[in-house]
Amino acid sequence: MTTEPSPASLDAQPPPAAAAPARPGLAAARLTCARERPRLAPAAALLAAAIAGCAALPARDAGLSDAPIPAAWSTTAVPAASAGAAAAPTAPTALADWWRLFDDPQLSGLVAQALTANPGLRGARAALAQARALRDVQAAGLLPNVSASGSAQRARPAGGNTANRFQAGLDAGWELDVFGGQRSAVQAAEADVRAAQESLADTQVSLAAEVALAYLDLRSQQARLEIARRNLATQTETLQLARWRVQAGLATSVELEQARAASEQTAAQIPVLESGIAQAQHALAVLTGRAPASLKAVLDPAQPVPQPAGDLALAIPAETLRQRPDVRRAEQQVSAALARVSQADAARYPSFRLGGSLGLSALTLGGLGSGAAVFNSLLGSVSVPLFDGGAARAQVRVQEAGLEQARVNYESVVLAALKEVEDALVALRSDRAQLERLQNAAEAAANAALLAQQRYASGLIDFQVVLETQRTLLNTQDSVANTVAKVSADHVRLYKALGGGWE
Repeated sequence: MTTEPSPASLDAQPPPAAAAPARPGLAAARLTCARERPRLAPAAALLAAAIAGCAALPARDAGLSDAPIPAAWSTTAVPAASAGAAAAPTAPTALADWWRLFDDPQLSGLVAQALTANPGLRGARAALAQARALRDVQAAGLLPNVSASGSAQRARPAGGNTANRFQAGLDAGWELDVFGGQRSAVQAAEADVRAAQESLADTQVSLAAEVALAYLDLRSQQARLEIARRNLATQTETLQLARWRVQAGLATSVELEQARAASEQTAAQIPVLESGIAQAQHALAVLTGRAPASLKAVLDPAQPVPQPAGDLALAIPAETLRQRPDVRRAEQQVSAALARVSQADAARYPSFRLGGSLGLSALTLGGLGSGAAVFNSLLGSVSVPLFDGGAARAQVRVQEAGLEQARVNYESVVLAALKEVEDALVALRSDRAQLERLQNAAEAAANAALLAQQRYASGLIDFQVVLETQRTLLNTQDSVANTVAKVSADHVRLYKALGGGWE
């Protein structure tokens, strides 16, 4: 959908200390034009030389700053939890449709619906259409404009007879773009179009990630709800056992109240989880352009939290930055700012315009077709700014400041992109290690809870031990379910940080 920008600024980044500032390229181009302009003459040959020598913009990458891009990430491959120390694939993982790596048809369907019907994405498409129309408006200024006119006049001078006059004609005008101001405006508008394309792609990337995160949250809360219900059933059995022991005189009412308190605490978590499930369903419905409750029947059946399959091989940092629409958008914004500097600079110099008209004039309407007088005119004009109080030079400084802002923004976006990828890698590695420990803890907690309940039923241990083991089991199982979802969410954030989710 988008046009690949020139990657010169990302291919080979020198150290920041050795980076040459972009401003000298623009200054050199402006100095060349300044040396040529005093020698301009009305002759066509000199005008052509001025067009060739002064209207050219500096190189597109001249305005880009040099951000410190590392040669490689902190890790070049992210193995699956069960893959061990598998070797990284030689080619980076294809990330255009990364949600398919989760092998969950419902997730893929929701993302596809969102990419079709989401209001925010439709708004981004409209913004792109608007940018293209504005580009066409600027491009039309390079061509001559022709208009047709007609008039009918009926007049009677004082003491005279009534007379009619009918006229029809064509008027044409053309402003010669000698110093390239209009061409610079078109190039700025074209860069705005490419920036709007990247904004659309960035919206698509963010939307796919938002849908996936909401879906993972839904499945995680459904899994946690099932864990809470299972533990509540176990605690209810323990409560009944405590009640029997109290009736038999083998336990005190303190143990009965402790068992009841534990079961009520677990039961209190169920409404919270049910509310979270409903809210996640509402979020997914709105993201896909539907009413909040429209997906309840489809999403109510619980499904496991999807996990991505296989290893994930990362592209080099510079290649990743080419994939990220926000970086590409910032680059196009620099290009647009650079063109506007040249446009403002060209406004300081003379402008040339050609105009003319051709028409017919007759005393009767029918006479326009035969025997009408033909009139024509041709006009050439030049406008030279002599004194404007420094407004034109100030406007150039305004655009230069805008260029500097765009350059700084580009550098900030690049650094933020690098940080986002590294943060996602660190979070994924940490959560995987945490999940492995929690799974071991949950297995031990399940064994301890079973043994404690059996021994309590036989009167071998104190009831407090049973409560503690059941509480530990609930907490560890809930943490496992939550961390499983976090690992999947880490993958989603990593795919997004790597620029995946658009073509």
